[in-house]
Amino acid sequence: MEIQDLAESIGGKLYGNDDFFSIDGFTGKFTFLNDAHTGDIVIRHWINGTGVRMAFDKNIACLITRTPKDGAIEMSNKLNFPLIVVDKIELANAYALSHTIDKYSPNSTNIIITGTNGKSTTSHLIYHILKTAGFHVLTNTDSESEFNTLIDPMVSKLISDEVIENGELDYLVIEVSEVQGWLGDLMENHASLMSAAINPKVGVITNIAMDHIGLVNSIEDVFNEISTVPEAIGDGICVLNRDDDWVMKLDVENPFYTSMSKIDEKNAVYYDGSEIVYDGQTILKNDELPFTGSHFIQNILSAIGAVISLDLDISTIANGVKSYEALNRRFAKLNDEPLIYDDFAHNPDGIKATISETKKMLRPGQKLYVVCAIRGSRGIEINQLNVDALAESVDDNVEVILSSSNDVVNDLNFVEMEEREVFFNTLKDKGIEFVHYDNLKECLSETYGKVDKNDIILLIGAQGMDPAESLLKDII
Repeated sequence: MEIQDLAESIGGKLYGNDDFFSIDGFTGKFTFLNDAHTGDIVIRHWINGTGVRMAFDKNIACLITRTPKDGAIEMSNKLNFPLIVVDKIELANAYALSHTIDKYSPNSTNIIITGTNGKSTTSHLIYHILKTAGFHVLTNTDSESEFNTLIDPMVSKLISDEVIENGELDYLVIEVSEVQGWLGDLMENHASLMSAAINPKVGVITNIAMDHIGLVNSIEDVFNEISTVPEAIGDGICVLNRDDDWVMKLDVENPFYTSMSKIDEKNAVYYDGSEIVYDGQTILKNDELPFTGSHFIQNILSAIGAVISLDLDISTIANGVKSYEALNRRFAKLNDEPLIYDDFAHNPDGIKATISETKKMLRPGQKLYVVCAIRGSRGIEINQLNVDALAESVDDNVEVILSSSNDVVNDLNFVEMEEREVFFNTLKDKGIEFVHYDNLKECLSETYGKVDKNDIILLIGAQGMDPAESLLKDII
């Protein structure tokens, strides 16, 4: 690779040296500054003069950034060190991903998963089925959601590190955000750009719903972001949620359908209320499923559709699903008496689905306590949609507890006054009583202390509820 070709491919302007800095050129690895070694390329959203000096001292091949500041360009010129400045950092990361797969995993079969809800569970389940079947497989989905971003070179680094350490990959299972942005700016066509870079044989689109308010402001905006993904999948198979009206508007060349009710298409897997069926054959019965909530069964169907499309044996698929254990915070049971469930429900569809499934577990005389972490620093729009979903799900057997989680979140997730007021005012207007706590530890302690052992506590929310499990261990 020539540095001028690299700069041109990602729409960048080259400063400093007009060749790779390290003597041996580029190693082929894209990574982070702290992890970089001689000949690697580092991609950063921003870099300053000190960062350029660090890269110089590490003898890396070059730096790529969107925002040079505090003397970065001047330091680059002074040290004669190559710095590529781009307008769209996502082009650099897509290039890095494509190059990494071509170099380190050229023979792997690649699968992408996108959509508003269920991406992580679907991705992790596909990964588990393939791993259980004995394949060498890598996914970017993890329980802490630290690796499932494609706006930095993390996945490129994961792939190259895995192949160097453990050998050639059979499968790549990559979760792709349906909507992505940086500092409030939408990265247009992010999902299709990254999908094309991965060159998938199979793509899964779980659903299309509202999230990421501010980056997108309507369901039509979300649809537009996802609508170009089938084109990126090309002649590969696209697994579609047939029960989602917006998904069914997509123009798809080779569809494979999933549904929560019986459908007649041959290229389909469905759930009829008692079993999962494909091509007239029962794959799994209710008592063999790792979880039975309807939104989780839809994730199971999506995963099964993907691996069927990879020509895996049905018995192998069934064994993989039966042995699956859910990711953390995906309707995870944290306690038995009282029952405490924890779920990463952080958008309207997720909130409604999770509360609905939990209410089905209530027996006469039991009460459900929904402990909801308000989303901090996300704006009033998404919080308005979330509280509307919460209010819609509440009845006489449900008590609402809110947490701002000031004691456990950083400044990027701090709940602003107007975000709190959206929750307060909406619930008051709808006549729904609630209790609010500034701190999550007090919220959990007070809730746990007042519930009956036969009641159910449901914890929902994003970053503000992430530490709940560890806090509850001390409380209980």
